[in-house]
Amino acid sequence: MEISRVHGLMARGLDYRALRQDMISSNIANVDTPNYKARDISFENLLVDEKRRIFPKRSATLEMAVTDSHHIRSPHATGGEKAEIFFRDGHLARNDGNTVDLDVETTEMAKNTVMYNALVAALKKDSAIFRSVLDASAKI
Repeated sequence: MEISRVHGLMARGLDYRALRQDMISSNIANVDTPNYKARDISFENLLVDEKRRIFPKRSATLEMAVTDSHHIRSPHATGGEKAEIFFRDGHLARNDGNTVDLDVETTEMAKNTVMYNALVAALKKDSAIFRSVLDASAKI
């Protein structure tokens, strides 16, 4: 049973935020490793596409129904996309070839922590609403 349509989306966002936190931590841990290139992950577009799939805009166009995996896919269909891991550009490499900038990494970690905590709070609120509906229905 699904709590709400957005619950799964928030859970995926939470997973991606945890993965990003690990990548940033890895960058910080390798601040003194020669030739280490700072990495990051891009998943925002993936979540936006997932949101559009869950909450489609009402449009005048008729979407093509796909009932078999051999059907021709719509050019607007999304699926199979993955979060993209990339090397951060625009940072000057030090003499040893390392591109980790500790100021950038700590700033990105703080932003990611704020977003992670916001998602946790939203998930708790979503669950609390569901729980209150169950409690109210039990009293009837």
